[in-house]
Amino acid sequence: MRARVVRQAASYLLAYPDERLVERLPTIRAALAEHRVTSLDEFLDHLAATPLRELERQYVDVFDLSRRHALYLSYWTDGDTRRRGEVLAGFKAAYRASGFLVDTAGELPDYLPMVLEFAAVADPEAGEALLREYRPSLELLRIGLVEDHSPYADVVAAVCATLPGPSPKDRAAVQAMVGGPPTETVGLDLLPIGGYR
Repeated sequence: MRARVVRQAASYLLAYPDERLVERLPTIRAALAEHRVTSLDEFLDHLAATPLRELERQYVDVFDLSRRHALYLSYWTDGDTRRRGEVLAGFKAAYRASGFLVDTAGELPDYLPMVLEFAAVADPEAGEALLREYRPSLELLRIGLVEDHSPYADVVAAVCATLPGPSPKDRAAVQAMVGGPPTETVGLDLLPIGGYR
């Protein structure tokens, strides 16, 4: 249950900030406190103390203007290749199989907040499987956010902590998770396309 609460909270916190997020902050904080999750306290304090316009600007700077922080899980593994269409169809199929109705207008089905909501609410088992499959993507996102001193690093780290085993310390350790020689690289030139499938 604790992992589901963290994932649901992260699904809100990693989406574009708006008035609804501001209204939800006390509820998010209370749910995390009930499950003794303190790793997001500093980030929640940041959100509460920052005007919404500034939060919007920060979000755009972090996620929309840098591929280093892509919130699309298959971007890290498949980039903008033809194979990615098949991968995205797999996300949609997982949602449909669980009866999870998703309005993907404007977002691709591998959008991390959507996957996290799926894992928290709709089908925890299938959602966990997706998060485990794309663990290297999550870890590269986390590492990029840490290196760029983004407060969002805490949110992605909290998600990674819901998965088994410790997070890798650096990109080389992530590459070791993937295994196999790189064949074609994408984004940060780290992950082989389809290298761990």
